Amino acid sequence: MQTLRPALVPLLLLLACAIPAAAKGPKIHNVSLGPARKVPYTPPQATPDTKSEDSSTLRIRALNVDGLQKEWTVGDVHDVTDRTFVIRRALRINDSLPAEPVRWAWQPGPWLMVDRISGHITAVHLPDFDPVVSNVVWFRDDAAYCGIASTAKDGIVAVIAQLGARKPIVQKLLAPWPQPAATNPVCATAIWQRTPMRATLQLTGAQPITYDVVGSVSLVEDNDNSDE
Repeated sequence: MQTLRPALVPLLLLLACAIPAAAKGPKIHNVSLGPARKVPYTPPQATPDTKSEDSSTLRIRALNVDGLQKEWTVGDVHDVTDRTFVIRRALRINDSLPAEPVRWAWQPGPWLMVDRISGHITAVHLPDFDPVVSNVVWFRDDAAYCGIASTAKDGIVAVIAQLGARKPIVQKLLAPWPQPAATNPVCATAIWQRTPMRATLQLTGAQPITYDVVGSVSLVEDNDNSDE
């Protein structure tokens, strides 16, 4: 009967322990949102006459991964898939003027995409998005909103953007910006329809414009009364 050399025994034991560990699947992380709490907030368009208690606070929640806080968030969760969701980040920024002591203020920030399985958090880039103009309305992995273009033809644009795409599906000029007497909000809340897939956007007080979304191509409906 052949016996193992003593030097081989520790190596075999190490390999025996490593094989079950390698056979295990990837670690599933625990992603959760903490309880909401109110923090001070001053909207960019606020004035002493329009500022109120409701408009001067944000309800923020901690985004935790495996019990550790990774970000502060604001607003509702939108489930993109059964494992991925998007939510807005809440930022604590330095709001002090030059020569003033440091004054911290909370502001809604960019959107985040979160993977519930891997715990990975990714910043979402929404082209031309500006919270002063409108909110984002999600459907599946598409976002519909009004934004402010930063091109040669600056103005308010209707935008439909898809997660992961480099260019928006829709980017249609609606009106010049800034406007002499802008309403608040500047754009009405976007409205989505499932079949056929389409989104309706409009400047507050103007006629709505509807866009059919076909894959990564969007077609303007006949009720598009915007300038050529």
